[in-house]
Amino acid sequence: MARIAVIGAGMGALTAAARLAVAGHRVAVYERTDTYGGALRRFERDGFSFDTGPALLPLPAVYRDLFVKTGKEPLESCVELVQVDPSSRHVFADNTEVSLPNASRAGVVAALDEGLGAGAGKRWGDFLVRAREAWDRTRRPLLEEPLWPNWQVLAEREPYPSVPHKRLLRTRRAGTLAEVGAWELRDPRLAALLESHALGYGLDPRVAPASAAVLPYMEHAFGTWYVRGGLRELARAVYERCLARRVEFHFGAEVTGVLEKDGRASGVELADGSVAEADFVVAGVAPGILAGLTPGAVVRGESEVPPQPAAAGRLTLLLALRGPRPAGTAHRTVVHAPDREAELEALFGPAAAHRRPTVTVLRPDDPRLAPADHEAVTVTTAVPARPGRPHGDLVDHMITAAERAVPGLRDRLLWHEARTPADTADETGAEGGAVPVPALAAAGGRLLHPSNGTRVPGLFTVGGWAHPGGGLPHAGMSGALVAGLIVEGPEFRGSQ
Repeated sequence: MARIAVIGAGMGALTAAARLAVAGHRVAVYERTDTYGGALRRFERDGFSFDTGPALLPLPAVYRDLFVKTGKEPLESCVELVQVDPSSRHVFADNTEVSLPNASRAGVVAALDEGLGAGAGKRWGDFLVRAREAWDRTRRPLLEEPLWPNWQVLAEREPYPSVPHKRLLRTRRAGTLAEVGAWELRDPRLAALLESHALGYGLDPRVAPASAAVLPYMEHAFGTWYVRGGLRELARAVYERCLARRVEFHFGAEVTGVLEKDGRASGVELADGSVAEADFVVAGVAPGILAGLTPGAVVRGESEVPPQPAAAGRLTLLLALRGPRPAGTAHRTVVHAPDREAELEALFGPAAAHRRPTVTVLRPDDPRLAPADHEAVTVTTAVPARPGRPHGDLVDHMITAAERAVPGLRDRLLWHEARTPADTADETGAEGGAVPVPALAAAGGRLLHPSNGTRVPGLFTVGGWAHPGGGLPHAGMSGALVAGLIVEGPEFRGSQ
């Protein structure tokens, strides 16, 4: 039985802790804040309750596997999973609308033909077939296996099978997500639908590789799920599974250093001066924090992937509304920006100004979230992750955009609370409140994440800032990978 110190109580760290504990190890988690869950937090006021981080769960099989492998109670006995249908409603700049059914390619094709015109559905359906090929090529190396030592193979090969595009006697193939939208979908609304999946992760579609096509594919293939009571309930369930497997938790315990002895990690030092000895250390923190905990150590491991581009943050508005949620209301509505170029320049350009952004409006059909005859609504958009960046002017633009999804919103509004990247930074420690993106192939390796193993033997990284990157499924897989590397050793090659 090994002693394992886990730094942080985010979802990747929790999943690793549960798996390591059930393998017979003594696991202790040290979290600098007063609670678990990382970005999966909850805000409560006047009987209203809101998720302040992710609010929908793609690929729930990752957490089903966790609960099967760590105990007899399946995930569905610990939380209530609800498949969201429609998966999303989209309101485009030209005021056309379409609602997309959940996990039904045929249904999506029919809905797009009806809403956007004949042929639109076929173009999107054909795109999903190509996106599936990219998914099949990258699923194992980017989700289920430790990062390959020869990661350059993933960096250099574009797995998305682009369609040849002829123009002015030249044949070109899409290399970015924006080019896929322009050359293969050939409809600004379909392009906006595609690019919204990249924007949702803070990715610039103009430079994101075509392999980012796997993001909408995951949603369409595996469905979109909601956890009754909010996604904070998923964090609670994983935390309680850890407690049931006798994981020790120390909250308000800030780790200030990773100890080394005889050239390997040997424990952690805490802010109060105490020391916790360990045979392995698992760090679920952002790279900048980890670098400060291991002076002089290279923490990227054997795979020296290029540094990630600057990640975006999230601005989230929590809206308390009088009046009940109308029957038949879509759980999620994406209101697309009227000016794509202006939005992208504001978000990814050097000097962002106020803008009219793409916003996602979440209206769960969940009576636990609000008093009777009231509604809890969340509106979110991507913003630059820059320390001290003011967002006051953007709040009003977001409410205006959300009115296209919630008629009469301003008349119903009791109060609103704005959650900025500064709040994310306080809760997760990520610089500027940045949100990590999922690992993607191609793009010269810029969207790969550091391997879970490091150049300090016995020190491992887990969570959104390590392989395989951000997103709840990816965090859960990082926990599985770290547990496998510790239990089985460096020969571990992932789930079969």
